[in-house]
Amino acid sequence: MSLPAVATEADLTRENAVFRKVVRHIVPFLVLCYIVSYLDRVNVGFAKLQMSDDLGFSEASYGLGAGLFFIGYFLFEVPSNLLLQRVGARTWIARIMISWGVVSAAFVFVTGEKTFYVLRFLLGAAEAGFYPGVILYCTYWFPSYRRARVIAMFMSAIPVAGIFGNPLSGWILDAFHGVGGWQGWQWMFALEAVPALIVGVATLFYLDNGVRDAKWLSDEEKDVIERALAEDAPQQAAHGKVRDGFRDPKVWLMSLIYFCFIMGQYALTFWMPTFVESTGIKGNFAIGVLSAVPFLAALVAMNLFGRSADRRRERRWHLVVPSLMGAVGFSLAASWSGSTALSLIALSFAAAGVLTCAPLFWSLPTAFLSGTAAAAGLAVINSVGNLAGFASPYMIGALKDSTGSASIPMYVLALSLVVGAAAVLATKKDVVNR
Repeated sequence: MSLPAVATEADLTRENAVFRKVVRHIVPFLVLCYIVSYLDRVNVGFAKLQMSDDLGFSEASYGLGAGLFFIGYFLFEVPSNLLLQRVGARTWIARIMISWGVVSAAFVFVTGEKTFYVLRFLLGAAEAGFYPGVILYCTYWFPSYRRARVIAMFMSAIPVAGIFGNPLSGWILDAFHGVGGWQGWQWMFALEAVPALIVGVATLFYLDNGVRDAKWLSDEEKDVIERALAEDAPQQAAHGKVRDGFRDPKVWLMSLIYFCFIMGQYALTFWMPTFVESTGIKGNFAIGVLSAVPFLAALVAMNLFGRSADRRRERRWHLVVPSLMGAVGFSLAASWSGSTALSLIALSFAAAGVLTCAPLFWSLPTAFLSGTAAAAGLAVINSVGNLAGFASPYMIGALKDSTGSASIPMYVLALSLVVGAAAVLATKKDVVNR
């Protein structure tokens, strides 16, 4: 499908310049927010390297605790996203970040499985609504034909958090272990909670709720953005009520697709340090550095695929290909588990595929949802899909405990990605290819 018509080439040039300005102002700050979010969400993977021995956690109990985050996330996501639309992005995103910073810091007081489970659930409840809220926020600023690249830039926060956060977490575990009578994992939770509190407060002063609130845009620039959004709106379904977001069968197909992709994503983020350690690597900092390698591959792949999807205005195959890449990567990782070098190559291939799927996926539902139903529909998709964040780490831990093998979970993850790819091909290209 072609771009919405503009009067002249000069108009298109002007529109491109305006949207570049919007990207420069909004996207880097949102990326920073998501880096902080993701670091607080998944640093438990590094805490496991010490916490499991200190507190006597089994693989299954760790996996259950890691996954309970998503039960809280699931239960509170839809109301959180609806409240964001009602009270405004600035206030609600700031509330979310400050809340999760407080809960994340409270992990220093974990004494056993029960407190671990409760705090993981509360962290999910605190963070609920952040990710779909940002996706919804992007629809206030960018028409659909510009959105895949923007979301890919935003989602770059995941590999960036892995690239810098993994070595940082490993270093904190080693450098602060025993300082002040605290274990390294306690210091890691305390120190990595601080950025969420700082950035949460900064959000109140930096973000605007919408185009008309932006003092950094001229009236002419606001008109350019609103015209592009208005021209894009007729191509979306006219869902105006919350219940429409629940009733649309496409929303549930999207939920299935996202569930399959998230199975792979959180297997990597929660278990990557353990995967690397299992190849024979010793030392938390070394594990952190090597764990960052697959995220470097993902950072390159997700932005290349995002640019290509927007340029060609093709969505389905730009999801199918990386999904199958992830399936191949997990299968090879299962076969090459005895070699650190080969395992990192396989995990890099898996990460490049799996982490590319997430940003490109959101071009599908935002192509047909609009209005109040978008707030509900996007939250439904994200919350149902993110139940895989509960299923995936618990499945890996339970299978490792029951079989003693790390290979079987890898093959299950590969199968999940193949199912996701097949479900993508069930979508209608004339609906999503925009």
